[in-house]
Amino acid sequence: MAVVFEKPADLLGKEGTQLPPTEWLLVDQERVNGFADVTGDHQWIHVDVERAKDGPFGGTIVHGYLTMSLVNYFLPQLIEVRGFAHAVNVGADRLRFLSPVKVGSRIRGAGEIVSVEEVKGAIQSVVRVTVEIEGQDRPACVLDTISRYFPEQVR
Repeated sequence: MAVVFEKPADLLGKEGTQLPPTEWLLVDQERVNGFADVTGDHQWIHVDVERAKDGPFGGTIVHGYLTMSLVNYFLPQLIEVRGFAHAVNVGADRLRFLSPVKVGSRIRGAGEIVSVEEVKGAIQSVVRVTVEIEGQDRPACVLDTISRYFPEQVR
């Protein structure tokens, strides 16, 4: 369940706050194939189930960038900020791929608020999301997401 902040300013001073892990998500071959179709990355280690059995991972693996993009799926399950006029995704920092995800694995996101500051009339937060692989010690990837929340206008 997401940690809720009633307004962006409530994030100030919350650096170091741990965000409990999300539910597990199965990453199946259908999702991988769909990502390959959208991105044009049809490398056999991702989409050729038969050939990949004899490959370095013993089966197909999830694209690193698919794993990274699922951070966007996990983020609203980790943190919910309310009471703003609009918000923007500013970007990401420090992306690291640490372990391959075998197709058929379950992954989840865990988070930590790394920094919060006022920027250009908004509150900007950096949340480090760690994508964990069920049954493994090393995570799949770690990414710092940067979000900016603009306050509601007083009328």
